[in-house]
Amino acid sequence: MNKPIARLCFAALLTIPAMVSAQEKKLTDYVDPFIGTGGHGHTFPGAVVPFGMVQLSPDNGRSDWDWCSGYHYSDNHIAGFSHTHLSGTGIGDWLDISVMPLLYPLRDEAEDIKATFSHDNESAYPGYYTVQLDNQIKAELTTTERVGYHRYSFPNQSTPVIRFDLAFHQNWDSPTETYIEVLDDSTLVGYRYSTGWAKVQRVYFAARTSKPFKDAILSGHGVQSAQIKAAKTEEKGTGISAQLVFDDPQKQIDMKVALSMTDYEKALDALKEIDDWDFERVKNEASAKWEQELQKVQVSSGDEQLKRVFYSALYHTSIAPALFSDADGGYKNAQGDVLKMADGGQRYTLYSLWDTFRALNPLFTITQPEKYTGMLNSMLAFYDENGLLPVWDLSTWETNTMTGYHAIPVIADAVLKDWPGVDAERAYEAMLASAYQEGRGVPHYIKHGYMPQDKMGHSASVTLEYGYDDWCIAQVAKKLGKTDDYEKFSKRAQAYQHIFDKETGFMRAKNSDGAFATPFDPYLSEHDEMKAQYVEGNAWQHSFFVPHDVRGLAKLYGGHAKLSQKLDSLFAISSALTGENTSPDVSGLIGQYAHGNEPSHHIAYMYSFLGEPWKTQEKVRLIVDSMYHDQPDGYSGNEDCGQMSAWAVWSIAGLYPANPASGEYIIGSPAADEVIFRPGGGKELRFRATNNSKENIYIQEVKFNGKKYDKVYFTHDDIINGGDIEFIMGNRPNKKWGKKKAAWPQSVIDSE
Repeated sequence: MNKPIARLCFAALLTIPAMVSAQEKKLTDYVDPFIGTGGHGHTFPGAVVPFGMVQLSPDNGRSDWDWCSGYHYSDNHIAGFSHTHLSGTGIGDWLDISVMPLLYPLRDEAEDIKATFSHDNESAYPGYYTVQLDNQIKAELTTTERVGYHRYSFPNQSTPVIRFDLAFHQNWDSPTETYIEVLDDSTLVGYRYSTGWAKVQRVYFAARTSKPFKDAILSGHGVQSAQIKAAKTEEKGTGISAQLVFDDPQKQIDMKVALSMTDYEKALDALKEIDDWDFERVKNEASAKWEQELQKVQVSSGDEQLKRVFYSALYHTSIAPALFSDADGGYKNAQGDVLKMADGGQRYTLYSLWDTFRALNPLFTITQPEKYTGMLNSMLAFYDENGLLPVWDLSTWETNTMTGYHAIPVIADAVLKDWPGVDAERAYEAMLASAYQEGRGVPHYIKHGYMPQDKMGHSASVTLEYGYDDWCIAQVAKKLGKTDDYEKFSKRAQAYQHIFDKETGFMRAKNSDGAFATPFDPYLSEHDEMKAQYVEGNAWQHSFFVPHDVRGLAKLYGGHAKLSQKLDSLFAISSALTGENTSPDVSGLIGQYAHGNEPSHHIAYMYSFLGEPWKTQEKVRLIVDSMYHDQPDGYSGNEDCGQMSAWAVWSIAGLYPANPASGEYIIGSPAADEVIFRPGGGKELRFRATNNSKENIYIQEVKFNGKKYDKVYFTHDDIINGGDIEFIMGNRPNKKWGKKKAAWPQSVIDSE
């Protein structure tokens, strides 16, 4: 597509058949990128387009847990604006290619360049960030998929400088080799290799300024513009810097910085994504991309705060995974191989699968009909390159963070939904490789039917999670006609039964001799991996992770009523934790229910598997109202690459994928008056909550396309085929609705 036509298309995005009228706000007006930058949310406020390679955002220059994204709202310093950021993670990395505007050239490279600022002089909206520093330099940032666009305005008495600092790092990241080459008086290229959470990271860049710089100072070695033109200038080391010094009477410098994970020649090519110096146009196009993204799920409510929470959450669901490949689909993986995707699509990275398999990935099957095939095939490409599906892919490196092998439910969900462009047999082969691997304690799990604590830490969590993943394999085996595998993995999916302790009513770690590990305290939270029986939590938060066999779990407790009572206790007991090394991830507590971490996310919906959906409605509305708000600390824990936000998107609409690979979405308590899903193909599914209010949290009746509907769930086909769903709400529970077993979710083992 040529540039003039492309620009007309982007301009048209803002006027897409009046989904929002000229009198109404744009949906982007409801997004606040600062939500999640306070508390333990760990999000960043800077400029990004949906799933873009570039996340151009400020960094405070402080290494601490709450600075995992590089920025925390409690801070008032900026050390630079880097081009790659993680959104909501519990480990800090990336922050590549840091840039900082200065009032004058540094005389000493060791000089502290941090600038102070006030949040009163800072603002952001989708695709744009700006701040005026206390030294009166104004920074404005916007972006395309692979190019960050900077605009710096300097005070009159300054000598404008833009400094690249390839040594800059926070938290786990550290540079290993860096390089800068000045090509001419407005262009430089380079790379930054680093190690950290991902042990091998390579980021290449090309930068071009709108005005020529008179001097380039590379790690303290000055080169005047006349010398630059005469010969190429370059510097290599573990932490190279470059100061670009300008003699500009207007005191305003624009700069484009393009990224590639392949080489800097590809980064030079990527600069073509922005072929002029029209900052406002690029900013508006970034906003238009977000407007189009947000229109996929449209909410109506008289509660303006709820709309800000909802659209900020929907925004955060569209940041990760991030593009890793060039425009032609090429990329260099962690092994150093230069490859292209087999299907001709794009490669993605940044897969926080322990978190996102629960709600974000099922949401993608509705909101990302164009991009999701590439995301899924990127996981299969990871398998081709590494022999296993990813556990936690960062920069195509396997970090092996967290428990389980949760690429499996993501891939299984896609196969079971007949997702286009995914080879089911290839996907199944990849699943089996994970399920029979030699690492991650799998041989011990297979031998004993559970993971022994004396063989591997977090063993109770590992047992439960492997069991669920194995259920997912069983469903794919059944679909593909592999009967023996279906029976084998269905049996493996019963692993939870081996570690249930009837005496205490909890899932507990067992040693290889079959004895429960002692001592035992259900309130104990231990963050040390080798000592902990549960990952980032305790027995209360992990004992209910059996989403594929809730009624089988109820049988262990002595019936539906007994399990329901145990769930009631979870929400009602003390929130106190015991232990000297408690996990900071256990947050957002209601009793021992911990919404700030993912193992709890399905629990409120379990009542609907037991004939008590009114309790689901009560608990879900409590969580929505208490755990999400529209301030910087608006998340109750790490946002985790979209999972915490996806829970809000689903639950505010009135549904949730409690068993995320089942294709069934459990009805909760809609907080919004109306929500419209647009899954593609011109179809719409409209949810209307009649008589909805803060008090009317209970469903009295459900109608689907005008007809009475008694089930407590909808299927994926119901969603993507479109239609009209009406929830009639009231202030008292209708305990008859959803009580009959015929109304309960069907895609469970049901081992009663």
